[in-house]
Amino acid sequence: MGRALRAVPVPLALITMIGLAGAVLGRVYAGPLLTRLVLGAAVGSVLVSVAARRLPSWLVAPVSVLAMAGWTGWSLRLTATRAELPGGLAQVTTDAAANGIPRLLTAMIPVEPTPDTVLVPLVAAWLAGLAGAEVAMRAGRVLLGYLPPVLLYAAALYVVGPNADPAIGPTLTLVAVAVLGLAVPAGGRATAGVDPAAGLPPAVRAAVRARLAAASAAGLAVVVGLVALLGPLLAGQVDGRPVDPRRYVEPPQVETLDENPLIRISGWALNPGQQLLDVRTQRSGPSGSVPAGQPGATPGPDAGRPVPIRLAVLSDYDGVTWRVGATYRNAGRILPVTAPAPDSTVETVRQEITVAGLSGRLLPAVATPREVTGARVAYDPATGTLIRPEGLTPGLRYSVTSALETPDANLLGTADVPAGEEVARVLRVADGVPDPLRRLAAQLAESNGAPYARAAAVEQFLAEHYRLVADAPSGHAYPNLNFFLFGPRNAGGQRGTSEQFAAAFAVLGRLTGLPTRVVVGFRAAGDGPVRAGDAYAWPEVLFEGLGWVPFDPLPRPDEEPRPVEEDFRPAPEEPPPSEVPEPTVEPTATPQPAAAPGHPAGSGGPSTALLVGGGTGGVLLLVVAALLVLLLMRRALTRARLERGDPGQRIAGAWREVTDALRLAGHPVGGDLSASEVAAHARAVLPFGADVGELAGLLNQTAFAPGTATAEQASRAAATAGDYVAALRAARPWWRRLLWSVRPGPLRWHR
Repeated sequence: MGRALRAVPVPLALITMIGLAGAVLGRVYAGPLLTRLVLGAAVGSVLVSVAARRLPSWLVAPVSVLAMAGWTGWSLRLTATRAELPGGLAQVTTDAAANGIPRLLTAMIPVEPTPDTVLVPLVAAWLAGLAGAEVAMRAGRVLLGYLPPVLLYAAALYVVGPNADPAIGPTLTLVAVAVLGLAVPAGGRATAGVDPAAGLPPAVRAAVRARLAAASAAGLAVVVGLVALLGPLLAGQVDGRPVDPRRYVEPPQVETLDENPLIRISGWALNPGQQLLDVRTQRSGPSGSVPAGQPGATPGPDAGRPVPIRLAVLSDYDGVTWRVGATYRNAGRILPVTAPAPDSTVETVRQEITVAGLSGRLLPAVATPREVTGARVAYDPATGTLIRPEGLTPGLRYSVTSALETPDANLLGTADVPAGEEVARVLRVADGVPDPLRRLAAQLAESNGAPYARAAAVEQFLAEHYRLVADAPSGHAYPNLNFFLFGPRNAGGQRGTSEQFAAAFAVLGRLTGLPTRVVVGFRAAGDGPVRAGDAYAWPEVLFEGLGWVPFDPLPRPDEEPRPVEEDFRPAPEEPPPSEVPEPTVEPTATPQPAAAPGHPAGSGGPSTALLVGGGTGGVLLLVVAALLVLLLMRRALTRARLERGDPGQRIAGAWREVTDALRLAGHPVGGDLSASEVAAHARAVLPFGADVGELAGLLNQTAFAPGTATAEQASRAAATAGDYVAALRAARPWWRRLLWSVRPGPLRWHR
């Protein structure tokens, strides 16, 4: 009996240490399910080793792995059922095995326990229990047997990173359990206090004791040295912020049409009968008042008001395209809850949506989604945009529960708009704004001081002066908006789809100091089909205490637009005359040239034509020489970047060639953009040129894994950069192509 009790502490310590690792990791999961499953894996793995102690050592691992398969399969079925995931156990297990690690590191916190987010922790916990039990109990190396659970605990801390509070309590408990496991002697081990040299001859006994003493002293010295070396380093990291491993894993990405769905409006408008969705809606909760700018609504109770379904929220504008700019994280059924605006009412909207002809990855939902069932989703909390990483398929059916916020219309007139770094993204105005847009924005803001008054003025101006048509071409870059706002009507100006109305409102709003964004979605008139003709875009403005408020700049169907010239004061063609110039007295006679002393007039010295010709020729020679020097210096710089140094330096040089070319073409990139964002910008500038996405990937590889680039990759990077620069140069006007190679900018731009 006593021996059996002495055998309990080590297995119990192993189970507790693995369970603590599950508890630490479970802090970023929704609910306690993961912690319980990991604890079950710890108990199962250790008990299998305890029960199989009398079996040969080579037979324990297969038996334990079979038990692990059973526990893991049951756990995956349980989590799949709770998450309401379709498919059989084999399909769920295959998907979890293929995507477990990336989805765990890209999942939104709190992480929902699903098969792909629990598989890796369960397998790691079982293997740690198996290895620890075999080493500690079969081999009798308890301290070495603690290594797998400790490594599992450290891995759990690393995965959690800065996304939870410091795990001080679990860490101290882990140390205490390990100490107790070492302090209590286990059965089969030597009893404390027995002299290992007893019974040996005196000379041998003395030698053994000396060696034991030397080994103990050496071990103590190593421990003290490690404490002295690592103690200050570890102490200095106590107040530091842990590294988030999610930054090293690329979250789910979307295609260009999903990044900028605004360009799909014109295509849908030309085919209005195409069925995209089928919707069933249930609404509950308080009804509030709707601001005058709410799309398709008027002030008053909103119980019967159609609910607009959002497809995407576009917050970033570079003067060419509006983009979602989202960072999607894999999410479970329950999405993170954001606090509603203080002065707004919240209504719960539940919709069952069936996909018909809608393509892409964007998942339509009423703002702001709180729960999604029937589809695996990724979510961006900053914009509230949902995607289905696998893409939409006809017949896909899912349910969304949303919290629809309605601001108090009575507070809009006095509401302010936020400012600062937190909203800099939705206040940013890209370079290159046409002067007429700036003048129009200044005119609209001139007599409207309050933010809501400015927004209403922009809304009213667009609704009164422009025509909504279905056949207007797509486009919302600065030149497109300038033509939409000020182009002649007989040439196609002053007419557009909701794309131009929403984009023009958002740009004019930002020029007047309003934080704006563009939303693409659908008008859902009720239960039934949602067709392509229901697609439209609308702008939103952010107000303090009220949140994002939608506006409707579209013209009313029964109103004829007024000419823009009636209300917009263009800049005068010529500046007004200043002072009357003073009269000048013209000479009455042409003065005769005086001859130089000692020489007759008109004789001696070089002629005027010779002086002018010589001076002009000298200047031309200097200009040609300077251009030749610049050309040679530019070519030498390019050769040094693409041909010298190791592969990583050559890849970085190729990237500098691309960024310099963008700057030469008038499309500079900001220093705060990542390589992937710069590559997307390059594709937008030159859609049909060489794709620099691979070059961006090689640059990231050299940054995060130095020394891994090969000479072949460097050559491919140089070729890609050369092709892109050549295509970008070819797209410039002829006189810019002539000056391209002699512009001195790349020689002096700061690196």
